[in-house]
Amino acid sequence: MSFTTADVVKLRKVSGAGMMDCKNALAEADGNFERALEIIREKGKLIANKRADRDAAEGVALAKVTEDGKFGALVVLNCETDFVAKNESFVAFAEKILNAALENKVESLEALKAIELDGTAIETLVTEQTGVTGEKLELSYYKCLSDAAVVGYIHPGNKLATMVSFNKEVEAQVGKDVAMQVAAMSPLAVDESSIPQAEIDKELAFAKEKYRNEGKPEEMIEKIAMGSLNKWYKDVTLLNQTYVKDGKISIKDFLKQNDAELTVTAFDRYSLNA
Repeated sequence: MSFTTADVVKLRKVSGAGMMDCKNALAEADGNFERALEIIREKGKLIANKRADRDAAEGVALAKVTEDGKFGALVVLNCETDFVAKNESFVAFAEKILNAALENKVESLEALKAIELDGTAIETLVTEQTGVTGEKLELSYYKCLSDAAVVGYIHPGNKLATMVSFNKEVEAQVGKDVAMQVAAMSPLAVDESSIPQAEIDKELAFAKEKYRNEGKPEEMIEKIAMGSLNKWYKDVTLLNQTYVKDGKISIKDFLKQNDAELTVTAFDRYSLNA
């Protein structure tokens, strides 16, 4: 069975593989399009197996919300090199996965991997793209948030993304400013009540030991350590952090300036440079 240049172009469009890979696959399949597609997919699995032990530390972190602004998702698609991470096709593939997550309002990474695009599970498509790029690819992280309002932010370069949910509708710029605050200051929790008690106990014990080693009077250590803990809360909780665009107020104050009842309910942050 023969094949034409149009067949090669069609196979390239469907598979995302290079022109020569498509031509070779069609030749091996004697022009049978479906078999050629299988060959390309098999090649992807073969390359994926060979590169399974490679470190896929580069990639993109992307965040986006639904049109109604009430559901947001953050995905991380990894590859081996920054060269591939910056490739338009790679970024477009990650965006396609993210859009599928939003359309289906997926709640977990495993559920996202099982979603089908063009009749093929995303997990399988990621493996196939390994054959296209020649690098190990991995869909490594997924998080979603839903509330009265959700805002997503992608830092230039696609290496850092954040999402923030709010208890009520929020002005676009206000939401973006808070999402950028999360990106810049990497808070641990929304407020002190949402920090695990184990983390609080650990920080308090560290402060007591520090002041004890400095020779502070034992009867004063508890009070001094609590003061240190309160300062720590200000540093690591989003609502208590100093607003980066105005060093005189906290994020909590910034939100109240815009709406007395507005507050953050949750957030997520992922950095490939962490």
